[in-house]
Amino acid sequence: MNTKNKDHAALSDDFNRDEARVNWHDETLWFVRAKRDKAAHQIPEWEQLRSAASQIKDNVLSNLHDYLQEFEKNAAKNGITVHWASDSKEHNQIVHQILSRHKIDRIVKSKSMLTEECHLNEYLQQQGIDVVDTDLGERIVQLAEEPPSHIVLPCIHKKKEEIGELFHEHLGTPEGMADPVFLTAAARVHLREKFVTRKAAITGVNFAVVETGEFVVCTNEGNADMGAHLADVHIACMGIEKLVPLRRHLAIFLRLLARSATGQPITTYSSHFRRPRPGQAMHIVLVDNGRTTQLGREDFRNSLKCIRCGACMNTCPVYRRSGGHSYHTAIAGPIGSILAPNLDMDKYSDLPFASTLCGSCSNVCPVKINIHEQLYKWRQVIVREGHSDGKKTAAMKAMSLTLSNPALYKLAGKAGRLVMRYAPFAVSNGLNPWYKHREMPKAPTQSFSEWYKLNKENE
Repeated sequence: MNTKNKDHAALSDDFNRDEARVNWHDETLWFVRAKRDKAAHQIPEWEQLRSAASQIKDNVLSNLHDYLQEFEKNAAKNGITVHWASDSKEHNQIVHQILSRHKIDRIVKSKSMLTEECHLNEYLQQQGIDVVDTDLGERIVQLAEEPPSHIVLPCIHKKKEEIGELFHEHLGTPEGMADPVFLTAAARVHLREKFVTRKAAITGVNFAVVETGEFVVCTNEGNADMGAHLADVHIACMGIEKLVPLRRHLAIFLRLLARSATGQPITTYSSHFRRPRPGQAMHIVLVDNGRTTQLGREDFRNSLKCIRCGACMNTCPVYRRSGGHSYHTAIAGPIGSILAPNLDMDKYSDLPFASTLCGSCSNVCPVKINIHEQLYKWRQVIVREGHSDGKKTAAMKAMSLTLSNPALYKLAGKAGRLVMRYAPFAVSNGLNPWYKHREMPKAPTQSFSEWYKLNKENE
């Protein structure tokens, strides 16, 4: 999907042209949200787990400098080479340098939202390195030359028939074949050859344990394990906020993660990487890329608690009916809308407005991020810094002036009623965003204040 020079509203319009797709996208994600609720209600201490996880993350963010240094020391003791990257450019260069040093030009990669954020695939391909994503959903969108539209369900926007066409074109499956079991088996055969022949594997990191210097990767397909265990070089890419202080803290987060994401008790594979096997090189790249800036923003630092479960996307009425690509950033949905403006306030100024502020995202967040409050605060910052849409800003100023002046308010109301009654075409047209999806109401004969005054006099 071409997202260039389009904002969330325009991209949402693109997605909404296919009403049937929008409906099942909405229904499927709500089904996942319902599974999350069922899984959460089966644990009496669910709210205590959320509170504990949030407090642990508070501790991490308050002591991030010391924890990072301690993690580096313990990881190095284990034989892991630790790299530091200040931004996405440096991250990509470090990964490329590691591959070049080992003379590797073909790699496998498991799901990593950080590498999506840094556009690693595109960078490596420009350097002549062949990258194969091995998560099934990621492989599907890679073949389609699209970014993932969801953190956990990368190809949720794709119909099985479209996936069948992709596999027919790229993997040679029979034309018209759309059976998910058959297509999954075909992908497994296709990817197995990649695992066996490629000498380097890149993974993300779900959690990194300061106490032990290890990191944990959670998957349902085992593709991260297959890639890392068969490769001579394992490169793990990690945002600096992914730390937990003690190994026993993992029990809290692992109980929350899968239940919040898909309603499972736990991910199928929760793999601990502590040291490279004999003869293997293991690297971990610790990436800032705006995270310390966000840490310094008091109103927004809580966004760094995110464990990338996607629960806020599954519950968000806007995301469910606008699709992940409408957010034109690596991490979509409510959480992406409070992370992206930190990276580029002007480019992503539209995203905090892509919300009803209903608060459902905050209610389901396993680490209690106040997402809807941050969306509201970002709106204020964006307007104050001059990054909001000029027409919308002017309209809001006019509305503020009207609502704060009783005489002007009454005059505007009377004028509006006259226009709707005698010149309805002035508002019932495509230039009025409200009219695009709704019928305009019938103009009332009198305002509420006029009605109230009349009825009060008749008492």
